[in-house]
Amino acid sequence: MEIKINFSGRSVRYTEEEIAVVVDAMRNADPLTQGNLRDEFESKFADYQNVPRGTCFTTVNGCAALEMSAQLCRFKEGDELVIPAHTFTASAYPYLKKGARPVWTDVDPRTRVVTAEIVEKALTPRAKAVVVVHLYGYVADMPEITALCRERDIILIEDAAQAIGSEVDGRKAGSFGDMGIFSFHSHKNLTTLGEGGMLYVKDPAQASVIPALRHNGHCGYAFRTDYWKPAMSNVDIPMLDDAPLIPNNYCLGEVECALGTKMLERIDLINDEKRARALYFMDALADFPELEFHRVESRRHNYHLLAARMNTGPKIRDHFMRAMADDKGVKCVVQYIPLNRYDFYRRLGFGKANCPNGDAFFDSMVSFPFQHWLNDADLEYMIDATRDVLRSLR
Repeated sequence: MEIKINFSGRSVRYTEEEIAVVVDAMRNADPLTQGNLRDEFESKFADYQNVPRGTCFTTVNGCAALEMSAQLCRFKEGDELVIPAHTFTASAYPYLKKGARPVWTDVDPRTRVVTAEIVEKALTPRAKAVVVVHLYGYVADMPEITALCRERDIILIEDAAQAIGSEVDGRKAGSFGDMGIFSFHSHKNLTTLGEGGMLYVKDPAQASVIPALRHNGHCGYAFRTDYWKPAMSNVDIPMLDDAPLIPNNYCLGEVECALGTKMLERIDLINDEKRARALYFMDALADFPELEFHRVESRRHNYHLLAARMNTGPKIRDHFMRAMADDKGVKCVVQYIPLNRYDFYRRLGFGKANCPNGDAFFDSMVSFPFQHWLNDADLEYMIDATRDVLRSLR
């Protein structure tokens, strides 16, 4: 059967006002990168996160933000990074590139993210940093995890790539840790024309080196009196506690920044609408316990994705997905293979992990199409299709 409801790689459709902002930036922004629109986006994002201005930095994508956070950790030989195996690969490999050894953790079987107890069990005297991933849009137990990392003097990094706007105890995801990472990829609830990211850095000394670290080591000349002598700007090596940091080029363009600022005006509405739809979808399937959802009514979950576990096991899951696609035209997917099971990490010697909850969830998970622009008729069709297929498998 032809696919009727695709698992789209595009989460949102832009409003006419958002399109107008982009067009205006295309026509009038000068320069087209690293200008006033970038500064405005960073300031407005900091305000939204309720963190000080000057602590949030746009990047070309979320992975670039992760790369710079890995540089700021300044890993030494033998340093360990505690991180869940059940996540997207970009959560981990930037830290491996900078010398960290991953210690894979499991996830909670209900929430599918780490807990303070899980993190604590993985800590050794060699643990230098912890990455907490707010996967699927749900915020982990950050007050407890933050207290644990402070007590152990361990760097805490939040991968909030999927969790913009989600919050716990009145605080936004990505504002608890020493660093927070966001993604504005095409699939996210806030997206800046396909790619984009943000890095939050709590420590002022670390934040001070980000502009040069992000943009080729560019900095000013202390001695310049004429604007043309000796050139546009100096290039130097950013230093943090007398340690050099080799710079990058991770700048986000002005057009994307203009759109990001505008989309901040409705991100809460997007999240609330997706949450309401997710709850409606789950409740419509409440008499089918074969599918186990993570149901959260509060803003702790933004439902970036709508994922479920097939309690009847991998074989029935595969029958379900095949029937949904072939008979109903609904394309569901399976996401986030535990990283230790990838060839990439196996080849590096990091292929062993004791993560039964993450393994069990991945082996039986179903991720439904859940783009924000999915219309009501298609949502009802997907509910009816899911019910029909589940009945046929009983």
